[in-house]
Amino acid sequence: MPNKPICILYIDDDPALVRLAQRVLGRRGYTVEHVTTGEEGLTRLMRGNIDVVILDHHLPTGTGMDVLARLGAWELAPPVVYVTGSADTRIAVNALKAGAADYVPKTVADEFLELLASAVEQALVQARLEREKATAEREVREARDRAEILLGEVNHRVANSLALVAALVRMQASAIDDTAARNALEETQTRISAIAGIHRRLYTSEDVRFVEIDEYLRGLIEELRVSMKASGTFDIRLDVEHLAVPTDKAVSIGVIVNELVTNACKYAYYGKPTGQIRVGFRRDGGNTALLAVEDDGVGWDGEGLPRGTGLGSRIVKAMAGNLGSSLQYANSGRGTQVKLQFSL
Repeated sequence: MPNKPICILYIDDDPALVRLAQRVLGRRGYTVEHVTTGEEGLTRLMRGNIDVVILDHHLPTGTGMDVLARLGAWELAPPVVYVTGSADTRIAVNALKAGAADYVPKTVADEFLELLASAVEQALVQARLEREKATAEREVREARDRAEILLGEVNHRVANSLALVAALVRMQASAIDDTAARNALEETQTRISAIAGIHRRLYTSEDVRFVEIDEYLRGLIEELRVSMKASGTFDIRLDVEHLAVPTDKAVSIGVIVNELVTNACKYAYYGKPTGQIRVGFRRDGGNTALLAVEDDGVGWDGEGLPRGTGLGSRIVKAMAGNLGSSLQYANSGRGTQVKLQFSL
């Protein structure tokens, strides 16, 4: 409660000293309750509403260290100011290690009581700061959890919406007689599906900032195998290192792989119903990755006019630009090899 008086529990078997402390602390607006043993103190603490404990070292049964040990197992124990008349500094060190907020040696009465009052005030401030810190950290965790749940739901809805759009495009393509228009719509459908795959990964991921690229590309390749059946039976092989890739980069990688594999299926083995296509992705140095798509078809070095509309080539170049990289073509006469090196 905002106006609740501060209540101090003094555990000590010296009633005269406690009465002096009650007067001094009472003038500062504190209420001081007194018990003489550790057992009585723990019983009182379990009833709650104690803000600070003043704990003497020497008690009728055991020591204050026994009480500290019991309080150490409590989740919300009040701060403890440890008191002793012993000159052994090891007691102070052990008390602080055991969880005491402060330590006050018993000396001349007036000096001791002033030090005790100051230690109580500091313990209260420290406890308040720790409570505020714990509350702030809890609120941050709760806000982060809510944001992650909402983001997961958004990715789920986006994935479903993109899947619906892809299905509508596929239906439209099947209703068109014009071959060029139908092919264009089918290519659009695979591009939409490639991006939808990212969002499917995100809403089941524990960290939406990253995508496990091997799992994502494996799913993408399976979808491409199905969608390219009409063009032939292609042996699409995947060799991908297990890496967590930032989400925005994973989108560009997925679109690039989709375009290059689709182009290889359509043009690399022109006139042939089968052929091998290899997709590789691995770390290439510290924070650099290498993406490669290869085939053993007719070969193309990236020069001259591409087959088809050229839209796929422009999309791949744009996605490479998003990755801060450019395409490298190698034509050994036995097919085409496209490489892309970029920072993760």
